[in-house]
Amino acid sequence: MSNKIKLGVVGYGNLGQGAVKAIKATDDLELVAVFTRRDPETLGIDEPGVQAVHIDEASDYQKAIDVMLLCGGSATDLPEQTPHFASMFNTVDSYDTHAKIPEFYQSVNEVAANHHTTAIISVGWDPGLFSINRVMADAILSNGENYSFWGKGLSQGHSDAVRRVNGVKNGVQYTIPSEEAIEQVRSGVNPELSTSEKHRRVCYIVPQEDADKSAIEHEIKTMPNYFADYDTEVNFISEEELERDHAKAPHGGFVIRSGKTGKDNNQLYEFSLTLDSNPEFTSSVLVAYARAAHRMSQEKQFGAKTVYDVAPGYISPRSAEELRKDYL
Repeated sequence: MSNKIKLGVVGYGNLGQGAVKAIKATDDLELVAVFTRRDPETLGIDEPGVQAVHIDEASDYQKAIDVMLLCGGSATDLPEQTPHFASMFNTVDSYDTHAKIPEFYQSVNEVAANHHTTAIISVGWDPGLFSINRVMADAILSNGENYSFWGKGLSQGHSDAVRRVNGVKNGVQYTIPSEEAIEQVRSGVNPELSTSEKHRRVCYIVPQEDADKSAIEHEIKTMPNYFADYDTEVNFISEEELERDHAKAPHGGFVIRSGKTGKDNNQLYEFSLTLDSNPEFTSSVLVAYARAAHRMSQEKQFGAKTVYDVAPGYISPRSAEELRKDYL
């Protein structure tokens, strides 16, 4: 009998495929099944012992799976899927609509607390690793300002949002940070920057045949929480162009806090990521936090949790003794 933590994956898009790869790279985790709304036969998962199962049959696996990784989109999937699965499993998700996280937390916490499961929400690099660094920097440099910059890169959540616009066949969205704004922050002047001064958003859209392009552009540019507050550019391209020029998903960004200590000592706290594959990195974070969900559940720490509730040792495959000896 294996002592490995047993995982399930819900959704087999870019994030779900990345999760399968990330689990395979570990020694202490084991993938049991991938759950999909599609015909499971069409997934073509070539992993020994891993089943492809229709999502409606997930409840049959409650005794076989320790933690369920929810790899759907934040726009419409996770608000329904996380509370649903948290009633049956410990879960980890990557819900990334920042403005709605408090209400999302409440809806998940109620279910998870009542069903004695542990549901770690909004895991990834932002929200997630960037969130941790914003809090760390703020706590350490009390006299200062936090700044977050994203990109240049392809955003998973925003790309998912544009693909759900009526008339859109396929599409991607890039977040472009302002180099001028970044340099201002690094210089220590603590500028006041509006949302649109820090970033712009560029979309590449494959419209459906006979779609109203002006209506698509208007809906994207006025979408609350995603594009309404930004300088947003919408470009219409062919499917061939999308496949040729936008198949990869690079991303990254910076959390910077510029602050002062004492009378006039400028201090700069910076955390950065440069990613060849946004979904594969994000799914690797989800997989690491699956360890935490399992361990916290065993300690009866039930309900919804965020990265602020998870000690770093919980996500590591190494023992506390190893961490103290080799990493402290």
